[in-house]
Amino acid sequence: MTRSFDRAKIKEELQAFMEAEAISNARKNILPFVTYTMPEYRVNWHHRIICEYLDRLVRGEIRRLMIFSPPRSGKSELVSRRLPAYALGVDPDEQVIACSYADALAARMNRDVQRIIDLPLYAEVFPGTKLFGQNIRTVSQNTWLRNSDFFEVVDHRGSYRSAGVGGGITGMGATLGVIDDPIKNHQDASSKTIRDSQWEWATTTFMTRLSSDARVLLTLTRWHEDDLASRFIKAAQSGEFGGEPWTVISFPALREEGIPTHPADPRNIGEPLWPSEYPIEFLNEQRVNLGSYLFGAICQQSPKPAGGNIIHRDWLVKRWQSIPEGSQWIQSWDLSFDKTDTSSFVVGQVWAALGARRFLVHQLRRRMEFTESIAAMREVTALFPQANTILVEKKANGAALISSLKGEISGIIPVEPSGSKEARLRAVAPQFEAGNIELPERSVWLGDYIEELVGFPNAPNDDQADTTSQALLRLSQRTTLLVVPQSVLRVSPVAV
Repeated sequence: MTRSFDRAKIKEELQAFMEAEAISNARKNILPFVTYTMPEYRVNWHHRIICEYLDRLVRGEIRRLMIFSPPRSGKSELVSRRLPAYALGVDPDEQVIACSYADALAARMNRDVQRIIDLPLYAEVFPGTKLFGQNIRTVSQNTWLRNSDFFEVVDHRGSYRSAGVGGGITGMGATLGVIDDPIKNHQDASSKTIRDSQWEWATTTFMTRLSSDARVLLTLTRWHEDDLASRFIKAAQSGEFGGEPWTVISFPALREEGIPTHPADPRNIGEPLWPSEYPIEFLNEQRVNLGSYLFGAICQQSPKPAGGNIIHRDWLVKRWQSIPEGSQWIQSWDLSFDKTDTSSFVVGQVWAALGARRFLVHQLRRRMEFTESIAAMREVTALFPQANTILVEKKANGAALISSLKGEISGIIPVEPSGSKEARLRAVAPQFEAGNIELPERSVWLGDYIEELVGFPNAPNDDQADTTSQALLRLSQRTTLLVVPQSVLRVSPVAV
């Protein structure tokens, strides 16, 4: 007996099964909910990690969560739009307070959450969560409030209240509190008055609206080291608000050594967070355009004190346009023992000097093995033949390199460093403070250079700082260096 198959029916049944499976998954976890209700959402690896933590927050496994990521990295769609809608679907009695830096932005998020809950796709996932169908501000029998500031879930105790940071939320309670982007821009972040005002609001208004078992989510771009995130963490460490610790996850735009990131970050050093949206070329341009301080804060989520430690940030503002005639030239090199993912960098710098002025003209910085270091010195010497005094620290591979190249390249001088790295940088710090140090106008490496000097001795690396102090100490000895006529110089106003 031949069995006949209805292919159309089988296809229809398969599609129905897949649809039912998608709906079931959307009820269980927030990422399937996001992709079901917003199929066009582009999911990157960091979104998956964020959603894992949001699931734990909704379930109450985490009660204090912070998420740091660069602007326009997809976090607000997850935390300010999809999370409240999902939480109210899982529990229609959830009471949500959501705040952002301005009332208008908070109201827009409110309307977006309402639009999600109004979607037919949402009704398929959470049919028990519905909003009243009219925009009214009065409550009568069998009606529920719904406007751009506040809405209630029909036939349940659930609600959603939006407000700007600093705005009034008295009279409201919350089982889930969300603060997303409390700071508008760097200007506001730099104002201690605004930071103090926000902290006052957060502690005396926002936190007092939370129920005893409420969960709190703070998500932001780190504009400043003294932001709400920093103050909340310090408050928890000192026992305030019950001393409950915060779970913190951070996603820098570019993975770099010494910059905190999530343990599951799959990137290699130097790789971007979301390459399809913000490739490495874009981030390198941002580093130059924003400057090292802002790039470290808003892109890397690693704000540093504006002043600095030994070298202050405001000592690094002078830029050279051209190297004056009659300048003296030297190279300064700091080598490493080997080439691994965690080894020190090889740094080669070219400096020029005229009178008290010091010009950092060129820098090469990368991890290299011994043969690569030799090739690098040949390369720099060919680019700047006038820099024929070549300082090489006689550590790591320094002695071996000197031995290999002394018969080929003239002017190589072994340097035995005296005193600690910190003492050597302190010895040349007055040159920075006096405004004698001039840096190139634009260079891909300039941001890292500034951050290392400002962060030293607490920065993750010290190779650039060590190479700099070696060069400046030598120039301060007033030794006889080669003076090259301007006609043979090959240096443009923008450093190579």
